[in-house]
Amino acid sequence: MPVVGMGGLFFRAQDPDALNAWYREHLGVGAGCNSSGEGDPDEWFWKVTGGPMVFAPFKADTDYFAADKQFMINLRVTDLDGLLEQLNAAGIEVITKPEWNDPSTGSFARIHDPEGNAIELWEPPAA
Repeated sequence: MPVVGMGGLFFRAQDPDALNAWYREHLGVGAGCNSSGEGDPDEWFWKVTGGPMVFAPFKADTDYFAADKQFMINLRVTDLDGLLEQLNAAGIEVITKPEWNDPSTGSFARIHDPEGNAIELWEPPAA
């Protein structure tokens, strides 16, 4: 197969510049961000660290995320507890539920960006 990974995620926003700044500030996501810390960031790209990614359409009537939204972003993280502390300190509401976590799949939390889009934070189990 010639497809080797995700090339981008594009979605509409009421204020794209403000939303880009929010993602960069609170999650280190977006153009100019480099998750590995190696090399110089690129003004157009987010340099990510390789690993698993789920690509899964959900049923139209799912209650896993808001019915008025067409997508939910899932971000793979390495230190969920540390990130949740930072988000709480920034006044960002964090939702956790014990039933979301499982030793075989990892730990999860959920936040919402300023435009109400759900962001699932996922720390996969240690290898």
